[in-house]
This record gives sequence, structure tokens and C-alpha cells, in this order.
Amino acid sequence: MGVVHMERQYMKISTLLIVLLAASGVMAEESKNLPADGPKGFAWESPVPDECPFQKSTSLTGIFFTGRHSDYRCGDTWYPCWAGDGNLYSPWTDGKTDGVGCGSGSGAGARTGHAVMIGDNPLRLEIHNTSPPKQASALPYNGRYPAGSLVYNGIWYYGTYCLGPDGKYSHGGFDWNWPNLGPMPGFQISRDYGKTWEPSPLTPEKPLFPEPRQFLGPVKMGAPHFVDFGKNMEHSPDGKAYLLGMGAEENDPKPRPCIKPGKPGEVFQVAEGCTDKFAHANLSWISADQVYLARVKPSPETINDLKAYEFFAGHDGAGKPIWTNNFEEIKPLIEWNNHMGCVTATYVPGLKKYLMCVTDGWPTVAKMTSYILEADAITGPWRMVSYMKDFGEQGYFLNFPSKFISPDGRTLWLCYSANFSPGWNGVKLDLNPPGGRYGLCLHEVKLLTPGERPPNANKPDAGDGQ
Repeated sequence: MGVVHMERQYMKISTLLIVLLAASGVMAEESKNLPADGPKGFAWESPVPDECPFQKSTSLTGIFFTGRHSDYRCGDTWYPCWAGDGNLYSPWTDGKTDGVGCGSGSGAGARTGHAVMIGDNPLRLEIHNTSPPKQASALPYNGRYPAGSLVYNGIWYYGTYCLGPDGKYSHGGFDWNWPNLGPMPGFQISRDYGKTWEPSPLTPEKPLFPEPRQFLGPVKMGAPHFVDFGKNMEHSPDGKAYLLGMGAEENDPKPRPCIKPGKPGEVFQVAEGCTDKFAHANLSWISADQVYLARVKPSPETINDLKAYEFFAGHDGAGKPIWTNNFEEIKPLIEWNNHMGCVTATYVPGLKKYLMCVTDGWPTVAKMTSYILEADAITGPWRMVSYMKDFGEQGYFLNFPSKFISPDGRTLWLCYSANFSPGWNGVKLDLNPPGGRYGLCLHEVKLLTPGERPPNANKPDAGDGQ
């Protein structure tokens, strides 16, 4: 994440490396991959806050990082989708991939990238752009970033969402990153795996979902992402695509607090008696209160048509999910006030379960906390697997690509990005787990079961092995 100016970090790459990337795509440096279950492996252990509304899972009780990780040099914001041709296709932005730069935070000139990830080994993928990054105006917002991305029956549906007021916005002496989450202006469509694109017929001022009620106001289906149902959506329960969005209420009874710069050694202080109208990132690119759910039968005719969508509207007296075509009747799928944010989910056939990744990154430019939930059905109930305080230490955009899940569902690869804002507001950020970076990260993990304690499960020092 971050502003378009973050691309400058990538311009320091040597001329030789740029030539190699342009000629052959992005490849990993395998020499930095560590052996599975080796001395660098550790189980992530963080206490779950007492106020957590999710019961602990009785079948999956933790996550073990084996120490194996990728070493790609490419941009940010990766959500790989497993297509019918066997390849992964993903959006990306804010950085450089395959020798091409892209940034999504420049108003009318906002751009998003599209890439194919070729190969069956997550450590040796060949990553190429399918076509040059595409421009689509974010106005009246200033950011327009990649959202839900789905390749189904050879057609790529690529969504975006808006952010404001700016990628580095100062208020009360504190620098924020995109503190206001905006609307979702539909999907662009490619019928040739990303070589050519049809622009979305919708705009930030005429978005897919009828929200927000006012400029910079809260939304519910914010930054939506498709549930990963496997290759060509093979495990969808009904042939429909499901979208998870993050949101907040119009009149939040307990919003995020007003803050100001902290004293030496502190990131921020709570500002008592604050009366200004600034929302203090109550609903930002990475902080929210609820998760919402929608579904649609994907086709070029339906994907940008609000009337084709159904929205989760709670459960009936028998505990069965209620679906409605009326957006005004949408209800939260799950809720943890002031503890939610970016959300993704993947179906794991070996476990016959869904895994959900949630990141609470408030106040947008400090350390971030993520957690993993599990459920037998997409409509819940959802249970806590692992709470990961300060994961990354600033990890975000977490997801489990279905292509890299073992047959038993116990070994997976966690995709994420990390540490885009070191030094902002004086914050020092380390890399934990080792091998993270600002850009595409893939880390092998194993899910733990009750009573299981993997060998060498000692947490390394942050930054060790870099």
C-alpha cells in the first residue's frame, strides 16, 4: 500500500536487474529460501484479547511458520486467483513488476497493474505483466486501488475501490495513509487473460453498490474481495462468486478515538475532547468494524449489475442464512468493533473449511495486527485459529492462494505485503516473520491441531535472517 511516491524505493534497483526483469519476468532468489521445519521455524503465539467475540476453534489451534519464504522483487497488492488454464492471475500496484511501474494514488491518473504467475512451485514462479497498467480516474477521490479479482471460464473480472483524501494526509500533526475508504466503481473485464480490457461502465460517482451516502462517508461493501474457491471456482457451493467487504456504520456508537502524535517512544496519544469531523481512519483502507457478504453468478452481463447481486441479511430463527436483493437490508456477517479491516477468505477442500484472514491496521501507518478465522460454511459461525499481534510487523493484504494448499489442507502459503511506511510519525518497523518485505511475500505455514507442538517452535528475533 502507500502513495505513488513509494515507487521511488524500487528505482534503486540496479540497471542490470531491471534489464533482466524486463527480459524474463520476475523470478525468486532461491538461495534465500529456508528449509521446512528448520531452525528458523516458529509457531506464532499472541494472546487473544478478552473482548474478542469469536470462540476459539476446537479443530485448528494455531499457525506454524516453517521458515520457507519467497524472495520476489515486485510490486504490492497481490490477490492471486487460480484460473482454468492452471496459472494464477493477480492485480498489483504501487511499485514495479516485470520492469514496469504502477501507482494507484494519483486522482484522474490512477493506474492498476495485472500479472500472470506461472508455475507450480511458490518459490519459483515466473511473473509477467499481461498488459501495461490501466488508467481509471479515482475522482472525486484520489486513490483507486485493486479489489476483487476473479478469473472464471476464461474471463477476468477485475474490481477497484476508491480511497481518500490522500495517500499521505496530515491531521492534528499526525500523518495518515488513506484514512477514508470509498466506493467500489465496478469491474473491468478481460476475455483473453488480461491482454486486452473492457473498462468498467461504472464510476466513483456512480458505483456498483449504492454507497456512501455522502462523500468520504462510510461504506459496507468496502474493498471487496472474492472468496477463493479453487481452480476456476470449482468448490463454489452453488456456482456463484462470493464477495467479502469491510465496512462501518453510518452512526458508529463507538468510533476510533481522536489521536495526536505521541511522546518519545509512543506512536500516538489519544486526544481527549476532540470535536472535529475528521473520522480518524475509523473506516480506512485497512481498518473497519464489520465484514459484509454478497454473491453473484459471474458473467460479463451480471458482474456490474446491482440487480444481479444478493446480500447476506443475517440468519433466520432456525439459523439458516437469509439472502436479499435489497442492499438496504444487508447485515454484517461478522463484527468486532474497532478490530477489523481488510478481509479475504479461501475454501480448503482437505479440511472442508473456510479460512478467513482479517487485518486491523489502525491507525494506518503503524504496526498491524492480523488474525485467522475458520468456519464450516461461508455464513459462519466463525472461530479463532490464530491471533497475530504485530504481524509483519506491518503486514497487510493477507490471503491463502488455493493453488498452494496441500491435499490434507494443513500446509498452505500465506501471501501478504509488509512495512510500506517505515519512519512515518517516527515509527520503527522490523520484519517479522523474517523474509517479509514491501511487495509480494509468500510464506509457507502449517496449521496446528489440538495438542500439537511442532519441533523448533521458537520465535526468532524480528529481522533475523534478513
